[in-house]
Amino acid sequence: MSYIKYEKFTVAFSKHLRNHSTLSEVLLWNQLKARKMRGYKFNRQKPLGRYIVDFYCKKLSLVIEVDGSIHAGEAANLKDKKRQKILESLGLVFLRFDNGDIKFNMMQVKREIENFIENWEKNQASSDQST
Repeated sequence: MSYIKYEKFTVAFSKHLRNHSTLSEVLLWNQLKARKMRGYKFNRQKPLGRYIVDFYCKKLSLVIEVDGSIHAGEAANLKDKKRQKILESLGLVFLRFDNGDIKFNMMQVKREIENFIENWEKNQASSDQST
């Protein structure tokens, strides 16, 4: 994945978001930081384009979003879908988790992320063998 430019106005807000994380974001970050997830580096509250994503792994082209009550409602849902489509058009893949899943079923959340990584690695190995 190549570098995705970001808008300068997102930098200060992403720092604010990092300093005011939700409990679910903190819990998931504790599983992702320091390359704990199979050795992959994740960033949190990462500016991408004119958006800020909860977690991002450049090598995997993976965005992980934590959906809390702020994402409830039709208007917020439509806004999230539009934003996701724009970022997917840049080659990014999304995994979304509900706050409750992170708080009460972290093992399943970790398993889903690990499954994504395993599939990505298998696809990379297949691509490498065919070239």
